[in-house]
Amino acid sequence: MTVDQMSTVAERRRSAPAEGSAPSRPRTSIATRRHRAFYMFVSPWIIGFAVLTIAPMAYALWLSFTTFDGISPHWHYVGLGNYRELFSDAQTWQSLGRTGLFAIASVPLSIAAGLGLAVLVNRPLKARGLFRTLLYLPAVVPPVGAGIAFKQLFDQNSGAANGVLNFFGIDALGWLADPYARYVLIMTVLWTAGNIMIISLAGLQDIPRELLEAARIDGASAWRSFRSVTVPLLSPVLLFQTVTGVIASVQTIMPLLLAPDPTPAGITALPQSTYLYMMHVFAEYFAFGRYGYASALLWVLFVLILVATGVIFKATSGVVFYNVDPEAKK
Repeated sequence: MTVDQMSTVAERRRSAPAEGSAPSRPRTSIATRRHRAFYMFVSPWIIGFAVLTIAPMAYALWLSFTTFDGISPHWHYVGLGNYRELFSDAQTWQSLGRTGLFAIASVPLSIAAGLGLAVLVNRPLKARGLFRTLLYLPAVVPPVGAGIAFKQLFDQNSGAANGVLNFFGIDALGWLADPYARYVLIMTVLWTAGNIMIISLAGLQDIPRELLEAARIDGASAWRSFRSVTVPLLSPVLLFQTVTGVIASVQTIMPLLLAPDPTPAGITALPQSTYLYMMHVFAEYFAFGRYGYASALLWVLFVLILVATGVIFKATSGVVFYNVDPEAKK
């Protein structure tokens, strides 16, 4: 045996696994372990999103093509029949128009109120933390509790609002009936302005003080600094609040909580000014038992929300200032 052959045999012996030992396995890479850990952590959300969101939406889409009433086993597939009826239903268009007007009125008011409160509590005031807490407390009240409170407050016979009017010699008003019900509904939106205040306050505190001081040195007034410096830097926050406010306003169920009889039988007796789109959906589901038609209404609303969100983003693309370009590639 030559020297080269002997060295080759020795190399093979050194590289061979020891007798009785298990064969070596390739080590898992760090990237693979990180991927596994990531999917393990997000799997509860993915499962919940699939089961609690995707599955109900798919089921509602299937129902929108049927005449299912929620009880009877006898139902029929009608294709696009529910959608054709929807577009020819005057009640649908009227409720959708009232919902649009409600969103146009309530969203700017709530954003302005929240921003005004944020500017107020951002100033160096005594007991500033207490004021912030008190102004935010109404926002943590559950919607059902807030609805009951407003219902009692504006009750025509025993409400505190009419009690104040009677003290000044003014006749009691039917606050929860037309034409005043719409104003009470907007008050319920302003009641939760604390949420917008907290988000706006965080945005205000993120604005560099150097820019405000530079504007003051240049002779800008407080209003000019607010309009030319604060608002542009706060525009991403205002855009977020606008989008979420529109989505929340078109899905509100507060008129039902303010109704004298918040049951399927009483939903049809709501004041016309507060008979919004979701009230129409509720009536079709539970008062009339038209699950297929109501599901079609919800899918149309879903599409309208997507369109409205896209329009808002497109319309504000040139006026929203980002510290980092959201379109920049890494």
